[in-house]
Amino acid sequence: MPTGSVAIAQELPAATAEEFKAHVIHQLDLPATELVKGSNSRLVVGEQAMISFLKMEANSYFAPHRHVQEQIAIILEGYFDEIIEGKLYRVKKGDVIILPPNVEHGAYIRDEDCYAIDIFGSPRGDYMMKMMQNMVAMNTKK
Repeated sequence: MPTGSVAIAQELPAATAEEFKAHVIHQLDLPATELVKGSNSRLVVGEQAMISFLKMEANSYFAPHRHVQEQIAIILEGYFDEIIEGKLYRVKKGDVIILPPNVEHGAYIRDEDCYAIDIFGSPRGDYMMKMMQNMVAMNTKK
């Protein structure tokens, strides 16, 4: 008989397909939503947080902006220049950016595509609106 955590895991019942679907999303199955020209995201929205799986194309730009949500960005691939309160921060794969609420920020994406995960402390209404518009457009084309 197995011991330790393996034994405990083997004793637990497996989730049903319906239970799995209620808790697990494969992010590549989500539709891409254009946030700004050249930057598309697959958004996951919970009750108290939002995650953005973001692809930023080379030579794209996020104009400086601010929002009430805290934002944490994890750079997965590539590099870009983050603008934080008027200063440039060169960030690259493996870096994590922490932006408190209402801090002005933006980004210059340089000569290669970049991939990042943005985590927001609460869902962003503007991104929700873009996601909904995208879904309506996709359903209209069918």
